[in-house]
Amino acid sequence: MSVHSGVLPPPLAGEGRAGGLDESLTHVLRRLELIEARVRAAVARRRATDPETDDRFRGLYISQGHVDRLLADKSVPAPPDAGAAKARDEAEAAADAAEQNGADLRLRRLARTFNLDEIDVELLLIAMAPDVDARFERLYGYLQDDVSRRRASVGLGLELCGLPSSSAYARSRLAAGAPLVDEYLVQVEENERPVLTRPLRVPDRVAAHLLGSDIPDPVVAALAYQCEQAKPDQAATLVRWMTEESPSPSGGGQGGGRLAYIRERPGASGAALASSAFAQLGRPTLALDLERLRSEDDVPLVAALAAREAGLTGAGIVAGPVEVLIARGLPAVRAFSEMPALVVLVGARSWDPGWARDVPFICEAPIPDALQRAELWRRNLNGDTPPDLDLAGTMAQFRLTAEQVHRAARAARMDAHAREIPLNEEELKAGARAQNAAGLERLARRIQPAVDFADLVLPPDTMAQLKELLTRARYREQVLDVWKMGGPSARRRGLTALFAGPSGTGKTMAAEVLASELGLDLYTVDLATVVDKYVGETEKNLDRIFAEAERINGVILFDEADALFGKRSEVSDAHDRYANVEVAYLLQRMELFDGIAILATNLRANLDEAFTRRLDSLVDFPEPEAEYRRRLWERSLGSDMPRAAELDLDFLAESFKLSGGAIRNIAVAAAYAAAEAKHPLDMGDLVRATQREYLKLGRMVVESEFGPYYGFLIQA
Repeated sequence: MSVHSGVLPPPLAGEGRAGGLDESLTHVLRRLELIEARVRAAVARRRATDPETDDRFRGLYISQGHVDRLLADKSVPAPPDAGAAKARDEAEAAADAAEQNGADLRLRRLARTFNLDEIDVELLLIAMAPDVDARFERLYGYLQDDVSRRRASVGLGLELCGLPSSSAYARSRLAAGAPLVDEYLVQVEENERPVLTRPLRVPDRVAAHLLGSDIPDPVVAALAYQCEQAKPDQAATLVRWMTEESPSPSGGGQGGGRLAYIRERPGASGAALASSAFAQLGRPTLALDLERLRSEDDVPLVAALAAREAGLTGAGIVAGPVEVLIARGLPAVRAFSEMPALVVLVGARSWDPGWARDVPFICEAPIPDALQRAELWRRNLNGDTPPDLDLAGTMAQFRLTAEQVHRAARAARMDAHAREIPLNEEELKAGARAQNAAGLERLARRIQPAVDFADLVLPPDTMAQLKELLTRARYREQVLDVWKMGGPSARRRGLTALFAGPSGTGKTMAAEVLASELGLDLYTVDLATVVDKYVGETEKNLDRIFAEAERINGVILFDEADALFGKRSEVSDAHDRYANVEVAYLLQRMELFDGIAILATNLRANLDEAFTRRLDSLVDFPEPEAEYRRRLWERSLGSDMPRAAELDLDFLAESFKLSGGAIRNIAVAAAYAAAEAKHPLDMGDLVRATQREYLKLGRMVVESEFGPYYGFLIQA
């Protein structure tokens, strides 16, 4: 490469400062002017000793004369330039004055945050120069005798700093272990080359930051989210630890990093707690949702970029859930727990000492009680709270974090606006349900309830028990948390009920009604996803179900519960022992379950007696009497089905002792028959459908039971 003009263009910053550039950018540009002066001097030296500057093919081949000069060159660094040193002192004196006046000089703050020496700053600016002024591309190519090499190499960087290429200290500033490299401030590329010819590149995020941009790195931005803050008094302990142990965001360096771990329970937000602590220290929060990590993401690289982003902005990092990192292995956990930054990890598990070399500060996120949750909802609704709505009683059963409440309230407002209706209780419940994760849907069937108490046909005592259960579900937060009725040693916070009765008596429908009244989804556990023939796998599946159920706001239904919760027996072989282990595990897990679980069984006597103590309610669903069967017939036939005038529902209710489920089956089968015959539903359709249901149930078809309508069966 050749430079034909005898004079380089004027300095790049020249008239810029007069044009109103801020003091931080002015400082960076003045330092780049000093780099440009060094490049000018290097170009002048090259011209003075190189007679082939006008060779058109310079940089594309090596001539004999060039070889001779290389052999004669002793590679002695240029002596210090007194004029350059004076210019640097003047630039730094101006920077001192600007900082004394309160200016935030990003280059200086970066040097303090990442513990950079002056040589590190020089190398950073040399590597960044082509990203600020394109002239440096050609100048670096000329100085390196290669038109394709448009970035400074390690060797050129050391030369422009006036350091010998053989200096171990100088070379170490661009090697692994040095802050420039470890903090991803400068990247040394093309590692297959010899060290001195490896090009240096400053990542775009770092260059943009020094030039005044605050747009985060795209890798970090993909995980970042806006974090709500807990009340300042809740974070007091965390603030004291940070004040005593962590460095200031404005100076003193990152100090090797500080680590805290906040354990979360359902409804608690460790991120909100950490964000409140950071705010009280004057730090912004960089909140990372690790569940957004893609399978192809390099976790150590993500952690390094997050630490760099925190260093550039002075932020504290809060990242979670830690379970995502655990699933990727110990190196992934350590990449975050040992990053050189102030980092708070959050998760539901207890801290494992093997996750980090340092000892973290460990605390537990407080679970807001019913009144605190109501206040959180009220604050996020911004005055749009529906009138006469008891937030503490209606919304407290949704165990949502502060971030989830914010999103739920926003979703409810958007839905109400789109439907052009006032914000109401149903919209709020729908917004809260929308925050549920989909993890449980892989293990259970999700049912969005569509029935209420008016759809149930049950005896008064059974209805009263269900309403008592509903009251417990609505006000358990107030009774246990606000009134402290559980006692200091109480571990059970969940709600467990047993629905017992013959098949078809309304147990599943009652569970759906409870979920509907609470505004929750119903999840029916599929036994096919739980029971496994291999030893220990059933317990693992159950643990996954309970763990996911605690994360979502829903009612979990174990239908045919006697298959899982059966009695323990005397151990006569290995099968008995492992079956007993499953039941024992369930007993322990139910004790710690925080959600709402309903067990439904046709065989109450088969359940282990130890479950009885753990039940909050036991509801019997008896076979319906004639009065209720009459209502069930009426409800099953509905109001839209055309009926013949001679329908005798009183006879059907009195004569056939059937459950609600069987009555519905008969009504549906008779409706199909009427549709095929193209006539209104008549007694013949119902009687013949009843016969089919009797055969399914294994009952005898007796003429006396069918009375005057037995003739319909003979005709069939």
